[in-house]
Amino acid sequence: MPTPFDPSAVFGARATTPQVEIFPGVFRRTVVWSERVMVCEINLPRGTTVPPHSHVHEQCGYLVRGLLRFTIGGQTADIAVGGGWFVPSGVTHSVEAIEDTIAIDIFSPVREEYK
Repeated sequence: MPTPFDPSAVFGARATTPQVEIFPGVFRRTVVWSERVMVCEINLPRGTTVPPHSHVHEQCGYLVRGLLRFTIGGQTADIAVGGGWFVPSGVTHSVEAIEDTIAIDIFSPVREEYK
């Protein structure tokens, strides 16, 4: 199976993508991307945080495992398994892992630094 690093790839697999630390203790795997959208798995052990930040990319996500406290544009919510979020372009957001967590983040446009 081609990896996402192969320009002919139309499938991605968690097992073939490296884990990269993006914030202290927070890890990303870029599973697959196209010209306009990117899918990443994010692992946040309990107690880790993603500090307030913003980016030009729209970001949607889905919680696979755990519990997150998400703040988006000043609004805070606890996100449980099966919940999702949307971060508009340019909006400040942050995350705290209340439990060991696996989340799926989808970015558009593609985050070149995540390839």
